[in-house]
Amino acid sequence: MIARLFKQLLDGVTAAPASKHTTDLAAASLLVEVMRADLSIDDSERQAMRDVLANLFTSLTPDNVEELIRQAETTAADANDLYQFTELVHQHFSETQKFELLTGLWQVAWASNGLDRYEEHIIRRISELLYIPHSEFIRAKLKARPNS
Repeated sequence: MIARLFKQLLDGVTAAPASKHTTDLAAASLLVEVMRADLSIDDSERQAMRDVLANLFTSLTPDNVEELIRQAETTAADANDLYQFTELVHQHFSETQKFELLTGLWQVAWASNGLDRYEEHIIRRISELLYIPHSEFIRAKLKARPNS
C-alpha cells in the first residue's frame, strides 16, 4: 500500500507541468543557497539577489521580487538537495537563461567581502547539475567579478 501511495505521489509530481512561478522559485532558491553558503548573509548579498532576480525576471515588480525572495528562503531552508531546483531550471531555461542565472550566482557570491570557497563550491555544483560547460562557468565568474 505504501508503495502504491508513493507511486501515485510521484506520478502526480511528474505529470504536473512546471508553472512559471515554480521555475522562478527554483532559480531564486539557488540564489539563496549561494547566499547561505558562507553562513553569513548581509545586506549587500540581499541587494545583489534582488538585482539578479529583477534582471532575470523582468516582468516582476519590486514587491513580487521581495515575495519571491521570502518564498525562496523558506523553500531553500526546507530543501534536502540542489537537484530539485537545478532539474527544474535545466528543463525550462534556455542556455542563455542558464548562463544569466550562473552569472547572477557569481554576482551574489562576489557581493560580500569577496568570494568564499564555500560559495564557489556550491556554484560549481549548481553549474555541473545544469550541465553548463566549464568554459562557461569561468566566463560567468569573470563577467560577474567586480571591477571587470
